[in-house]
Amino acid sequence: MTNAQSDASETPQPEDWAGEMGTRWLAGIDQFESMIAPIGDALLARASFKTGEHVLDLGCGGGANSLTIAESVGPGGSVTGIDISPDLIAKARERAEAADTRNATFECGDAASYKPEAAFDRMVSRLGSMFFPHPVEAFSNLHGCLKQGGRLDLAVWGPPRDNPWMMEMMAALRRHIDVPPAVPRAPGPFAFEDTDYLRTVLENAGFADIDIIAYHGLQPIGGVGASPDVAVNFAMSSLAAGRLVQHEDESLQHRVREDLLTVFGHHHVEGQGVMMAGKAWLVSAST
Repeated sequence: MTNAQSDASETPQPEDWAGEMGTRWLAGIDQFESMIAPIGDALLARASFKTGEHVLDLGCGGGANSLTIAESVGPGGSVTGIDISPDLIAKARERAEAADTRNATFECGDAASYKPEAAFDRMVSRLGSMFFPHPVEAFSNLHGCLKQGGRLDLAVWGPPRDNPWMMEMMAALRRHIDVPPAVPRAPGPFAFEDTDYLRTVLENAGFADIDIIAYHGLQPIGGVGASPDVAVNFAMSSLAAGRLVQHEDESLQHRVREDLLTVFGHHHVEGQGVMMAGKAWLVSAST
């Protein structure tokens, strides 16, 4: 067994969404979006956007959710997607142009310091709000981007132990490398697993009427209909599993692939893909 050579420092480093992570997401964007689409659908159903609303989409990625929201709010409303990755913003703009969606615009920038020309009615984020190094300060800034009485809707990952799609992959890796332990509340996918902490962050940022419910569902690893082989390739090229072994020798990487193939084979459903359980928190709050 060897030590993982990435993310192994004692001080956790924020994921580089402006660089490597944004590039990885773009490379597998259709598979990523297919994997998290059920959570996005649940988030949008709960948010229930209305015609004429002006919406800020945080961490919009390739803009898939933004374009869906743009359709919901209609030509009298608008969506502004913001993401720190220039690659993903370029993709979002390309999609909007291809769809001739004129009420969606996209800006490359850091939501923690974003200053819009006018306040928004609504704010939403699908798994894009957990990466702030200083979350209270970031959400305080975002509070100021909303009109009085505006509403925030978030989807964030629940605890790792309730997300077998992640835990089973990490268990496969731990048979071959020392995986660095997760640091509670550090910027990353599970920063807001503790709902008490999440409430405190939002309250200290000025939000009120905070309501959090659990979402449980199945995540199609590698996208809907993916075979176990396709899911392994996706995990190794785009997910944390691949990043943790990218500097290891080919023999070890091959053994990891074989173990992941076994894991994904156990969860493969013909016609649906590699379906693994996940849990997220759906959060709403108001200014």
